[in-house]
Amino acid sequence: METICKREAWNKGKLVGQKPPLRLKDIWTIRIYLQNTHAVRDLAMFNLAIDSKLRGCDLVSLRVRDIAHGSQVLPRAIVIQRKTQRPVQFEMTEPTRMAVSAWLDKTKLRGDQYLFPSRPAPAFHISTRQYARIVHHWADAAGLDSSVYGTHSMRRTKATLIYKRTKNLRAIQLLLGHSKLESTVRYLGIEVDDALEISEQTEI
Repeated sequence: METICKREAWNKGKLVGQKPPLRLKDIWTIRIYLQNTHAVRDLAMFNLAIDSKLRGCDLVSLRVRDIAHGSQVLPRAIVIQRKTQRPVQFEMTEPTRMAVSAWLDKTKLRGDQYLFPSRPAPAFHISTRQYARIVHHWADAAGLDSSVYGTHSMRRTKATLIYKRTKNLRAIQLLLGHSKLESTVRYLGIEVDDALEISEQTEI
């Protein structure tokens, strides 16, 4: 008689749902922490995660040649997303370029190597699971509840800030590489946020 193995639900005991974006003060708290602890790799990874708005799987699989020519880190880059196989462009601000440049100076990585190689197996990139653990560590450093934040918090952070300042959904759609505007609306949860904001401003 065959033994039937019951697989435990992946989300048992876990908080699930949309991961909130970081706030500006959280971003600066984490940056200052990483600078003070001389965490060169993590500072480059953190800044690049915020600027690029890439999914975790796309961030960890970046190669040096994707974001740099020789020793020069580019102001803009383009990658093919694994999930959609569609290209997406992103910008790298000066603080990000400086942080990535410092990481490349320290590691002397070649253009064909992964930007964030695995320490136990340098020929491979860090795993998405390891990246998730790193994000939780950043959240802890900012005094946040790390169980609430995740890799999608990094992807949503700059997109949310841009939307709040501009209300330009089409721009956010392009930056996130979404094929449909409806996906962007759902991803940012802006219909609910905007409705609550309107309600708060309406006095009866």
